[in-house]
Amino acid sequence: MKILHRYLTARVLASLALTVAVFTFVLLLGNALKEILALLIAGEVGIGIVARAVGMLIPFVLVFALPMGLLTATLLVFGRFSADQELTAARASGISLVSLAAPIVVLSLLCCGLSAWINMEWGPDSRVAYKELIGRARTDLSRIQLPAGRLIYDFPGYVFRVGGNRNGDLENVVVYWLALKTYIQAPRGHIQMDVTNHEMTVELFDAQSVTRTTNGVPSFSSFPTLLLPVQWKAAPANGRPAVNDMTFGQLQRELRRREALAAMAPAGTNFAASAKAGRALVEEARVAMNREGAFSFACFGFALMGIALGVRMHRRETNIGVAVALGLVLLYYGFFTLAGSLAPRPEFYPHLIAWAPDFIFQATGAVLLWRANRGL
Repeated sequence: MKILHRYLTARVLASLALTVAVFTFVLLLGNALKEILALLIAGEVGIGIVARAVGMLIPFVLVFALPMGLLTATLLVFGRFSADQELTAARASGISLVSLAAPIVVLSLLCCGLSAWINMEWGPDSRVAYKELIGRARTDLSRIQLPAGRLIYDFPGYVFRVGGNRNGDLENVVVYWLALKTYIQAPRGHIQMDVTNHEMTVELFDAQSVTRTTNGVPSFSSFPTLLLPVQWKAAPANGRPAVNDMTFGQLQRELRRREALAAMAPAGTNFAASAKAGRALVEEARVAMNREGAFSFACFGFALMGIALGVRMHRRETNIGVAVALGLVLLYYGFFTLAGSLAPRPEFYPHLIAWAPDFIFQATGAVLLWRANRGL
C-alpha cells in the first residue's frame, strides 16, 4: 500500500509541477501581451521593468494556475492508472480506489491552504505592486482624473464615484463629503486640474445633497452649480487598490466602509436610485470577499473530480485530459463571473453564488468517486 501511495503521489506531484508551469506561462503570456509588451514596444519601459513586472504577475496567475494544474494532473495520472490496468491489479489485491486516492486528497487540502494564502494575501499584493509599477511607467495624467466605475478614496475628506469620465466631463457623479457627513449626487460634472499646486476643482451641475444633522434629521439642498475644491498630497496611483485587487483583510475593512457610506444616502424618493447604488457597492465588496474565500477551496473539489473522471475516462491521451480539465475550469469560473455580474442585484444574493461551484464540484466529485470505488 505504501509503495502504491508513494508511486501515485510522485506521479501527481510531477504532473502538477509541469501543468502549473504550463498554465502559469500561458496566463503570464496573456497578461504580458496585453499590457507589458505594448509599453515595451512604445519605448515607455525597459527590459528591467518588464522582468520586474513579470515577476510581480507570477503570484497573481498562480491563483488560477494551481487549481487548474491539480485538476489536470489528477485527470492524467488516474486516467493512465486505469487505462494501464494498474487500478484493476490494485483492486485484485484488495485495495480500494478510495484508499489509493487518500494521499492525493490530503495533497489537495494542502494545496487549498497554499491557494488560500496566495489568493487572499500574496496574489492581491503582487497585483497591486504590478499595477503601481505599470502606472509609474506611464506619464499621462488620465489616471488621476477620477476613473469611472469605482470608489475613489485618493482625495482627503472626499470619496468619489462617477459613472462616466470623458476627458474630464463627468456623468452620474456621487460625492461623499466625509467632514460634513454630506451625500451629493449630480447627473453631470466637470473637472479642472492644476497639477502644479496639486489641486482639482470638481464642478457639479444640478446637484442635490443631503446632510445628516446632529439631531438626526436630514437636511436637503439643491444647487444649479456646485464647486468642490479638492487637493491631494501625492499621485493617487499609490492609493487604495480596486476591490478585485484587495487582500481578504482589506476587503473586510472595505465592506465596513461601504456599509457606512451606504447609510449616508437616504431611501427617499429623490435618492432611491442612489440608495440602491450604495447597496450594490456593498454587495460588490461582499462578493469579492466571498469569491476569495470560495476559490481557496477549488483544489479540493478539482482533485475529487479529477480522480473520479480520470478513472471513468479510462484514457491515456494527454490531450483528452487537458480538454476535459479546461471544460471543467470554464464551468467552475462561470459561477464567479455570474456572481460578479449580479453584484448590482443584492436581492439575488450573489455572494452566496460564489460558493456554489465548490459545493457542486465537491459533492459531484465525492459521489462519482464513491460510485467508481464500488465499480458502478
